[in-house]
Amino acid sequence: MIENLEFIMPKKIMKMMMNFDRISGILIMTLWFLMSCTGEKTPEAVMDDDIGRLMSQMTLDEKIGQLNLPSAGDITTGESTSTGIGEKIIAGEVGGLFNIKSAAKIREVQRIAVEESRLKIPLIFGMDIIHGYQTVFPIPLGLSCTWNMDLIEQSARIAAIEASADGICWTFSPMVDIARDPRWGRMAEGSGEDPYLGSRIAAAMVRGYQGNSLADSTTIMACVKHFALYGASEAGRDYNTTDMSRIRMYNEYFPPYKAAIDAGAGSVMTSFNEIDGTPASANRWLMTDVLREQWGFGGFVVTDYTAINEMIAHGLGSLQHVSSLALKAGIDMDMVGEGFLTTLKKSLDEGLITEKEIDNACRRILEAKYKLGLFDDPYRYCNVERAETDIFTETNRKAARVIAAESFVLLKNENQLLPLKKQGTIALVGPLAHNRENMPGTWSVAADFSKAVSVMDGLKNAVDENVRILYAKGANVMSDPILESRVSIFGKPTQRDNRPESVLIAEAVSIARQSDVVVAAMGEVAEMSGESSSLSNIELPANQLRLLEALLSTGKPVVMVLFTGRPLALKWADEHVPAILNVWFGGTEAGNAIADVLFGLVNPSGKLSATFPQNLGQVPIYYNHKNTGRPLPEGGWFTKFRSNYLDVPNEPLYPFGFGLSYTTFTYDHLQINADTLKGNQTLTVSIQVTNTGTVAGKEVLQLYIRDLVGTVTRPVKELKGFQKIEFQAGETKTVNFEITTEELKFYNADLVYDWEPGDFEIMVGSNSRDVKKVKVNWGK
Repeated sequence: MIENLEFIMPKKIMKMMMNFDRISGILIMTLWFLMSCTGEKTPEAVMDDDIGRLMSQMTLDEKIGQLNLPSAGDITTGESTSTGIGEKIIAGEVGGLFNIKSAAKIREVQRIAVEESRLKIPLIFGMDIIHGYQTVFPIPLGLSCTWNMDLIEQSARIAAIEASADGICWTFSPMVDIARDPRWGRMAEGSGEDPYLGSRIAAAMVRGYQGNSLADSTTIMACVKHFALYGASEAGRDYNTTDMSRIRMYNEYFPPYKAAIDAGAGSVMTSFNEIDGTPASANRWLMTDVLREQWGFGGFVVTDYTAINEMIAHGLGSLQHVSSLALKAGIDMDMVGEGFLTTLKKSLDEGLITEKEIDNACRRILEAKYKLGLFDDPYRYCNVERAETDIFTETNRKAARVIAAESFVLLKNENQLLPLKKQGTIALVGPLAHNRENMPGTWSVAADFSKAVSVMDGLKNAVDENVRILYAKGANVMSDPILESRVSIFGKPTQRDNRPESVLIAEAVSIARQSDVVVAAMGEVAEMSGESSSLSNIELPANQLRLLEALLSTGKPVVMVLFTGRPLALKWADEHVPAILNVWFGGTEAGNAIADVLFGLVNPSGKLSATFPQNLGQVPIYYNHKNTGRPLPEGGWFTKFRSNYLDVPNEPLYPFGFGLSYTTFTYDHLQINADTLKGNQTLTVSIQVTNTGTVAGKEVLQLYIRDLVGTVTRPVKELKGFQKIEFQAGETKTVNFEITTEELKFYNADLVYDWEPGDFEIMVGSNSRDVKKVKVNWGK
């Protein structure tokens, strides 16, 4: 029925209906008919008319100008008109700006656009608000380890409130690239290896940024990135080639992008890499066929930084040629490169592009500004009073502290060394022990690093005179000063100590011998992960391992507080260090949150969203792999002519979904309501979980499904549900999961999304490895 309405109903309304369930679609259709019968225009129709009238007044140059997104830098108040950017704004050659901060500065630049340009079209202002604005939350990889969608959405909501108070209305987030190679530095910016978890987080982030309506001046427009497959770069080297089958794209890498689109993301950013041999910014199949036609995306597409220009190095031709390719592919806005601005008019004259293609891109940019309310009030995000009251508030910092503590993953806790008692003497050692600037992590561009809380600050804030804290750095981040200088950047110094390594270690050993317990804050600094921060070695730096070995030789118990933006190869540490707490980069309140967990005020409940390998040779390693025709029996090693290694088992060091607690949980009595189902029946899975420890704790119950027989090969297991539940000490709860045929669907060899009848394994457990299983048969 819906398809037959296309001749009378606007296509955008049609696409909206197709993205909702049947009942919601009927409601939208009914509303549209009622408004049509009364002669009242829909909001979309009003927008179309308003933008149509505006575009009828625009010159070709002004239309192309809307497609231009330069970087403003930090313009000095009072001087913006005289800058090159100011002159371009007056000439109508700028559609938006990014990397300009503060409500006062943005208001002044906006004034130029709406008072001094011919048509007074407002600018859109963007920024990389990746995991918080001035109140910084854990890096996205850390956030994903909360497995708590409410907290993740709250972090994005707070970021939107703060950014919108300071003039920003558009964020280049969320990054939803699936990543399975920890050599890739930008793994820190995403949600790990799993498409289901990644999809849930993508939707939560979009909801947090955009709220219920972009008309709300405390919301900002999301930009899902990097479309597409950016996290699959070969060898984990940033900007490198990606190459995979389309069935893998659709089943494993596309879902988080689509989830963000379905959640209403207003914009999409292209990736730097190629897809099927064509860079994303020139890939019409990706940007038009998939994104717009298959998924119904109605927002605008912006390139990443100079991505159009970089297609010259890819080998696609001149700046004019690649710019025309990008426009024809479906790109609407050119970030920084000005290929559109300087070549599209010439390409139009030469017949390489059409004015309709320019109009389509221009309209999408104007629609975004319209939806953000910038035509009604171009200064709606420039409220200086809000900037003084809504940013870096005590309430926001408290939320950041709670969220950070829930992101930490307890990897090891031998003999219940943790939590620590607030008594005696603590030796605090390590290159990350007292470094405020590195606590926020990578991509914290709006943060005031001096206000971040270090581990030393947090421990001191948590204890009284009954606890003595001794400090020694013990080691630099790495031995090589040149290598360390590459990551001591962006206002995040590593605070290198140039004394001999032996002297640093001796100081640390001395205070360790005077102490009851050693807390070793070690690992990576913030800029060892993030963009252009790929590593060929993901082990702890050798000098830090030597420090660890020296500390352990004292016989004192050692707790390693691990800072990292990626899964590391920690086999030596796992074998020798009694307690390991992975704290990622916790943001503004990192130090306080670390103290909360170390002293037991908060029971750790984080679970890994990415697998930790035993060594680099296992990479890429991820839980939802295929079985192969010669699988190694689970837990086995070594069998000749089976898919395994000579020198190391197949199993990871820490599997996906893993994370310990200060208490323990048992899983019993996995039950199902039927072992044979048909058609659209619902399978109810129940399991009894008991907190068998002495303290309350949160547990993430994880549901996995394996499709045992298919027309194409299927993964050994796939996450299809999870619940994070708090249990009091000794408490038992029966937890239910509902499974429908939606959870059985996948893209087959013809890229048709459907489910197939047959046998399925249903698994429930505390991580992807430790599960209980039951088999069902599901027929059509």
